[in-house]
Amino acid sequence: QVQLGESGGGMVQAGGSLRLSCAASAASGTIFGINAMGWYRQAPGKQRELVAMLITGGRTNYRDSVKGRFTISRDNAKNTVYLQMNSLKPEDTAVYYCNLATFGSTYWGQGTQVTVSS
Repeated sequence: QVQLGESGGGMVQAGGSLRLSCAASAASGTIFGINAMGWYRQAPGKQRELVAMLITGGRTNYRDSVKGRFTISRDNAKNTVYLQMNSLKPEDTAVYYCNLATFGSTYWGQGTQVTVSS
């Protein structure tokens, strides 16, 4: 079983920055077959949406509204994925969820709140 531990959320003014981290761990100590790690978000009353995904091998996928402002990266040795968020806007306010996909399963973190005030 894989567990995802998120950190880095908080409250910031528009134009500010935050960095989210998500560390993946398994009781066995090894996570096999990681296909992708990334971030989704869900604002009140809205569906969960993809923010950024980093696919094993290096390909990235960003939603259009965060391109040029957010950067996803990964430390393979630590099984940790990061989301650097710059130039934050009020519309970025949401609960951000870490996601890890293997070839057989998908795992979610508990979520971390990001609030951007105008």
